[in-house]
Amino acid sequence: MLITSLKMTSSDDEAEHQWIENVKSGGAVLCQPPENCPNGWGTPAGDKFMVRGPDYFITKAKIPGGEYLLKPLGFDWIRGPTKICEVLKNKNHRVRKAIDEEVSHGNQPFVWAFNLQLPSKENYSAVFYFVSPKPAPEGSLMDQFLKGDDAFRKSRLKLIANVVKGPWIVRTAVGEQAICILGRALSCKYVQGSNFIEVDVDIGSSIVANAIVHLAFGYVTTLTVDLAFLIESQAESELPERLLGAVRFSELSPGSAGVYEVPSEEQQESAPFLPTRLWQGFSQLLQNPGNSRETPPSSQNTNGNLHEEGADENTNRYP
Repeated sequence: MLITSLKMTSSDDEAEHQWIENVKSGGAVLCQPPENCPNGWGTPAGDKFMVRGPDYFITKAKIPGGEYLLKPLGFDWIRGPTKICEVLKNKNHRVRKAIDEEVSHGNQPFVWAFNLQLPSKENYSAVFYFVSPKPAPEGSLMDQFLKGDDAFRKSRLKLIANVVKGPWIVRTAVGEQAICILGRALSCKYVQGSNFIEVDVDIGSSIVANAIVHLAFGYVTTLTVDLAFLIESQAESELPERLLGAVRFSELSPGSAGVYEVPSEEQQESAPFLPTRLWQGFSQLLQNPGNSRETPPSSQNTNGNLHEEGADENTNRYP
């Protein structure tokens, strides 16, 4: 009986692993080891990112990020005739189809997608997908984020960007580690369904970020960038911070971007999705020179510069 149970568990694990591997390998650019992924993507170690430690509000000390809360699921480097948005509402999209297939088999995966819309005539998007291996614990930051309102999401979703390799001008502009609160610098749209949440980030909604990315896009074939997503801890009880997930992309070729087919209205999901309007959010990533350090809200301009976390970071942010 025990042997049979172990075999069933092993079979279930293999099935789960297989659908994830199929999605990871199904994009226009290859999934490769992070140490060497030219014109591809991989998953960097969590310890490459510094997050708020258990005593952060007293010492301002940060610690290596450690293990991710979510599993890497995929990366899309795509372009389309119009701005690409609400990808996971498109029932013909490869990741959405994979989710629906898993649901039809009685499984309940939950996918987090971050769609970075680049300002360009070609309407490029870099979309990062992660999957939750199990439901978010009740009351956790993930659970609060999924159930929360626009104000909560706007103030919590954080991006950390590291330029691993690139021209001096880019590395100098970004600094050692750029940090951004999504929801304060660019327009973001949150779309939620029963088995996914997607954040569409319009980089072109900020004049500053738009100019920065236009400049940096010329260096995209020489850049290696790590991007991590997390929900910011703003109370001692929420520490230490935990990374949701991260992706490394390297030396992307604009010509390698897959063509995204915009779905017709009939193909779009019409029922159980919960769009939430999150406007104002983000400030630079992907290839990014520019003002990429967090600044306290009191000193942010209307285009939403980033701020650098430091000893006085929370002076004007928390009571």
